[in-house]
Amino acid sequence: MGLEPKAALLEKFRNASVATNLSEKLAAHAEVARARDARHAARDAEKLAERQRVADEAEAVVAEEMRRQAAKATEIEASQSAQDRRIALVLSDEAARRSARDQRYAKRKAAQLVA
Repeated sequence: MGLEPKAALLEKFRNASVATNLSEKLAAHAEVARARDARHAARDAEKLAERQRVADEAEAVVAEEMRRQAAKATEIEASQSAQDRRIALVLSDEAARRSARDQRYAKRKAAQLVA
């Protein structure tokens, strides 16, 4: 009976040690998994932030291009309007000159008929 209690205690210690090692290993694996999940979450957050930044930059570029095109369209419209006013003025002056010429011609004709 002397060896059996010692053997039982030794076996109990070995089993407890294995169980402790196993639980430590499981805890270590769980910690590694949590750290890995945290890294993945951080990486995913960084990717999402980068996509958002790129989308914001693209939106800013599109907005700037639209503003530039609107300014260019306004400039073209103003230029066209000024050109239309100049053409109208030239046509008006031309009509006035023709009218004055026609009046002079009519006066000359009238003077020739009276004389």
